[in-house]
Amino acid sequence: MKKKKELLDIYDSLLKEFGHRNWWPADGPFEVIIGAILTQNVSWKNAKKAIDNLKEAKKLDPLALYNSEPKDIAPLIKSSRFYNMKAEKINSFMDFYFREYGGSLEKMSAEDPALLRKKLLAVKGLGEETADAIMLYACNMPIFVVDAYTKRIFSRYGTFDEEPSYREVQEYFMANLPRDTALFNDYHAQIDHLGHSVCKTVPLCDSCPIASLKGQSCQHCIIK
Repeated sequence: MKKKKELLDIYDSLLKEFGHRNWWPADGPFEVIIGAILTQNVSWKNAKKAIDNLKEAKKLDPLALYNSEPKDIAPLIKSSRFYNMKAEKINSFMDFYFREYGGSLEKMSAEDPALLRKKLLAVKGLGEETADAIMLYACNMPIFVVDAYTKRIFSRYGTFDEEPSYREVQEYFMANLPRDTALFNDYHAQIDHLGHSVCKTVPLCDSCPIASLKGQSCQHCIIK
């Protein structure tokens, strides 16, 4: 109960400070999926440019992407970095999407979550964060997404050691929060915003809305 209260207090403080983040920024769940692949190792700004290019070329459509070769996709997504690799990843996902679910998000979203996660992780180029983002933000499944900001913030806060594993962090949140898709959705978005704007590599501790929740200043956080 103590851990649950602490995590909910942190979320409430972030929500009060930043407001609801209204994630994922996309025109529909299929765009979320492609965005989750494109945003790997790059800022959302650059991933968004790639998405806009796909839209302009009328490629941001399941059937259009399924019928496209990586060489057709790559020039449109150059802003996303590693664009040749990401074109291959998109191609691999589209093959999986049509093979397993006939290109139907409804069918994919009706899959058993544990099985879907296993299948997604078997798709070439999809790691845990990308797979979980697809499940949460496109399929509306209650799974907590972990990223580098999550590890950084909660290691500094003292919740984890310096280098916790993805699974360790995810299990901590999912074991101590209500299994609520909307909560997981916005909590991850709040963490991302805190990491981007405040808890940077060199943190702006005086601006941190969660620093005093333990009755101590941010200077007492475990800053590495």
